[in-house]
Amino acid sequence: MGAAPEHAVGRHGLGAYVVGQRVVVRHLLPGQIGPSGGPAVTDVLGVCTSWGDDSMTVERADGSVVTISRRLIVSGKPVPPRPSVRGRVTPAEAQERAFAQWTDLTIERLGAWTLRRSATHPNRRANSVLAMTPAGVEDPITRVVEWYAAVGRPPIACVLPDSDEDGRFVAAGWRVHRQEADTLFCLAGVAAVRRQLIELPDFGGQLVGSGDRVEARIGEDARGQAAYSRDWIGLGGLEVRPERRRRGLGLAIMAALLDWGAERGATTAYLQVVADNAPAVALYDRLGFTTHHAYRYLAPSG
Repeated sequence: MGAAPEHAVGRHGLGAYVVGQRVVVRHLLPGQIGPSGGPAVTDVLGVCTSWGDDSMTVERADGSVVTISRRLIVSGKPVPPRPSVRGRVTPAEAQERAFAQWTDLTIERLGAWTLRRSATHPNRRANSVLAMTPAGVEDPITRVVEWYAAVGRPPIACVLPDSDEDGRFVAAGWRVHRQEADTLFCLAGVAAVRRQLIELPDFGGQLVGSGDRVEARIGEDARGQAAYSRDWIGLGGLEVRPERRRRGLGLAIMAALLDWGAERGATTAYLQVVADNAPAVALYDRLGFTTHHAYRYLAPSG
């Protein structure tokens, strides 16, 4: 880095407001000479943990804390938070984590696409081609149609909205399946969500299942399912009898499933919800779930 002009020191936009935010701060190194012969400077990236009359502190990602004299600050600004590890997973990778939810899922690779079929589950998530990146093979759509015809299932594609693959299928005459809204694939930290559910009463539910899949039940009033794989827990099938809704039963089911996942080492929870289901989307947002990606299903028209 080049030398900082003396008059630039102390002229920046930092202040007490950046405490708790991720910042990058450039400051002088007293007594050191830079490559150009002027004062040496360096940058510090991390979370501002304090701002005092004479100095500020910044905690780096590795946990080390740097104290910077305010009179030595050359420049600085807040920067976006560092993406979480779960946020750096691609949509295709996140979808593949969800394969754990199906007990008899058969998959076959078609280049970078994944053909999925379940003999017992009619759900489209288990019976569609996952096409979220270029296939990398010749005439993949025709091969998708042929594969599903051979296994006795209608051809359905799962794609990212407005992606190149979405356009490829639409150009081939495919349309949104059942005219439904897109589906949101949502993620959250298990511990963060569980903290939102600490005030729930005990409804005396039970867990049924073994291995990496389980169902939570509260009599005949509410139920939900979960699957664990590679430190992720997937939540699904959350149902509450209409006359028993708004009593916290669904949240109690979710809490029981999260506890089950945490015992197995799950740190990330995911669920999938149709985008136009406003009450459910609002609830999951309050619990701390964020949309990782949206996806839609396409099928041949006619």
